[in-house]
Amino acid sequence: MAEPTPRRNEPRLRPAPLLFEPAAATGDPEHFFDLESMDDPGALLARATELTLAFRAAADRAVEFQAVAAAQLADPRRFDRLTAADIADRAEWTEDYAKKMVEFGRDLLRGDAEGRGPADTV
Repeated sequence: MAEPTPRRNEPRLRPAPLLFEPAAATGDPEHFFDLESMDDPGALLARATELTLAFRAAADRAVEFQAVAAAQLADPRRFDRLTAADIADRAEWTEDYAKKMVEFGRDLLRGDAEGRGPADTV
């Protein structure tokens, strides 16, 4: 089962792997990781919880990568750097959110965010 996002000084745990569904199953809107076919409510709760935690961990990790990318794109040392407005436009964010993401990304790259270092970020 996946673990919640680690906090300061805790090692990052990998989320449970998300198994890709066969192409035929994804065409059925009622089909979701075979949960609909589970009869045992205890097993259903366990698997659904595992998926919830895995998706949450994946979303958190994706946001960190967005922030790192935003910080790299806004780096003043780049000749082709982007403004916060440009980044916001590309990512479909508000400009204020883009500024926060750039700062968060800079923190991640410095290793300041929640005790993680750059090696854990990228």
